[in-house]
Amino acid sequence: MFSPNFNQMDWSISWDESSLNAYKEVFRALCLIPILHYVIAFMVIWVVFLYNFLEFHFFQDFFSGFRGAPVALTFHPTSHIYHGVVSKCKILHGRYIATPWLSSPHFQTAFLNFFGNPPAFSYRRQLFHASDGGTIALDWLTSSDISRGAFEVNHTISKDDTTPLVVVIPGLTSDSTSSYIKHLAFGLATHGWNVVVSNHRGLGGVSITSDCFYNAGWTEDARVVIDYLHHQYPKAPLFAIGTSIGANILVKYLGEDREKVPVAGAVAICSPWDLLIGDRFICRRLLQKLYDRALTIGLQGYAKLHEPRYSRLANWEGIKKSRSIRDFDNFATCLVGKFETVDTYYRRSTSTPYVLNVSVPLLCISALDDPVCTREAIPWDECRANKNIVLATIKHGGHLAFFEGITGSRLWWVRATDEFIGVLHSSSHMHKKKTEITEQKASIESSIDQGPYVNVREDGMVAAVGSAHAGNKSVEHFTGLGSIQDKTVLATEQTQQQTETKSDVAGSGGEVSGECSSLLRIKCFDVITASKRWLDHLLFRKNGKSVWLLVYIAIITSWPILGSALRIFSSKKKLRKFSAATSHRR
Repeated sequence: MFSPNFNQMDWSISWDESSLNAYKEVFRALCLIPILHYVIAFMVIWVVFLYNFLEFHFFQDFFSGFRGAPVALTFHPTSHIYHGVVSKCKILHGRYIATPWLSSPHFQTAFLNFFGNPPAFSYRRQLFHASDGGTIALDWLTSSDISRGAFEVNHTISKDDTTPLVVVIPGLTSDSTSSYIKHLAFGLATHGWNVVVSNHRGLGGVSITSDCFYNAGWTEDARVVIDYLHHQYPKAPLFAIGTSIGANILVKYLGEDREKVPVAGAVAICSPWDLLIGDRFICRRLLQKLYDRALTIGLQGYAKLHEPRYSRLANWEGIKKSRSIRDFDNFATCLVGKFETVDTYYRRSTSTPYVLNVSVPLLCISALDDPVCTREAIPWDECRANKNIVLATIKHGGHLAFFEGITGSRLWWVRATDEFIGVLHSSSHMHKKKTEITEQKASIESSIDQGPYVNVREDGMVAAVGSAHAGNKSVEHFTGLGSIQDKTVLATEQTQQQTETKSDVAGSGGEVSGECSSLLRIKCFDVITASKRWLDHLLFRKNGKSVWLLVYIAIITSWPILGSALRIFSSKKKLRKFSAATSHRR
């Protein structure tokens, strides 16, 4: 009766014993394998894991014969910048071949920051003082410094120098001593450009001298520095290059000022574009979190240099405890910059909304494997819609790296930038400031019209002003004339009101007197207008003789008084005639 159950139990026990014996046999077989084989297998698995984790592309490059990846260009079909400039750039139409032993975006980015192979040279320092009391360090490297082979402290650039000038805006916590900035400055100066690196406030060894700090959307420093350089060297074509956060600042500045910028052309390298998307991206994966932490340490070091001001304006305890860029922005940037929240700061500082407003030839270079600035934030459609922008994207390159050559001594984007601005400089597509065109037209008009003008000061004095200077000074004269005309009209209206008040006291003949006075007023103004035109014509023909100028001033300034007296006299005369006629009828 119970035998089937016992048979089943026996079968299960025997099965367990056989399976256990099988595992024992497998274990004995594994023990027979040499330990070295296990080490090799572990290393192979680890290498495969790291190859994918660090995004290596060595084998892809190897099997493609190290031909590199082509440069993808995004532009408007009718873009004059592409057809007239970029189409002539061989580097942008070539292929980027990464250094074989740096065939990873993370290796490239790390090597740039820890080594970088920067060229050896020295800058010439100039301190620029902003209107709010802030200090900006401008570091110069001129083409003559490179050509002479030695740095000359007393070498200065002439105001009439026509050598193209390039303004460089560094990235977050970077300055003129950063490896990639030195690569860029040296490469441009070698090819005949004058380079000035506009360091952010508090960087480059300069202290913070005001309560204003830079941030990812602070464009005022770039604006005042570029305007200063444009006025200081008006004959030198001015170009601008921004890197990383500096590229975001540059694009935002170009979009804010549109046609008014004095920049002939610009280049944006590895811009974050949308700071909200970048904030979400940099805390997504383990590797990105490492970059986030590294950048936060750099920001904390920057804050440590200026601890007295940060302690007063921000949350110093929160800054020291920050573990991410978002934490630092919450405890420092938002408080100093008066932003309500971190997301508000990111939205207001993002450059993407300004892309469509850029009116300057702009080349944008980004790597699709950038570990800091994600490809998800690239404004493809906006760049394609703007005829002034050409977007160049490369499959590999890392963040601001793009090393090339066996030794990794060159940066691809430096060569591409130098070629672009060189071709742009030799073309007819350089941007000209809109006000410059207006000033040129105004100078032509002012050379035709050189007549004198009457200037009435607040103390009642009268002076003759001529339009001997063109441009802004001439515009100021014209602006002043508007206020002078307003003062003259107000004075005439007051005289008319006083005359009307006197004529209203005339009794029963007030209405008729008012009508006569208004008719006479119209005739007087007609005579005044005709006389002014005749005198203007006469004086423009003989403006060299001061006697005509004095006569002109005397007549113009005395007409209101004579006109008022004439109106009063005529009103009284008409009133007597009307009173006599009324008494005769009675």
